[in-house]
Amino acid sequence: MRRKDREVTDQDEIFDILKRCQTLRLSMNNGQYPYTVPVSFAAEKIDGKVVIYFHGAKEGTKVDLLRSNPNVCVEGDIFHQAVAVSHSYTVRYESVIGFGQSELINDKTETLHALKLIMDHYGFHDDLDENNPGLNYLLAGKIVLEQLTGKRNLG
Repeated sequence: MRRKDREVTDQDEIFDILKRCQTLRLSMNNGQYPYTVPVSFAAEKIDGKVVIYFHGAKEGTKVDLLRSNPNVCVEGDIFHQAVAVSHSYTVRYESVIGFGQSELINDKTETLHALKLIMDHYGFHDDLDENNPGLNYLLAGKIVLEQLTGKRNLG
């Protein structure tokens, strides 16, 4: 990272930034170009590793790419404000970038766990059970991060 003065090194602080992000961008390998999509998500720590859960349709480009190559990059950010400083401008922000391996979840119990975490992340605390008909139309996935970095400019 070029701007060491903006680097966040404490892993708990980086995880806190991640948890406060509203959207995560998931980047996959599409051969010639990266392919990036915004995803709704949730995160938790399991055995010291950060695990990110996301969901989507059972078919499509994202699913095809994840099946062909599970190596992914994720990015999340929090925009605070744009400000004038001296004779210039800057943005106050916090951000995270992570690299890891994705896995599409085939287990109904783990899918429910992922979806409950995602619902909680967005403030929905409704009961969700295995009889919910919506489960037939979506696919949940998880990413076990091997690396997670953070950066911020709060002034």
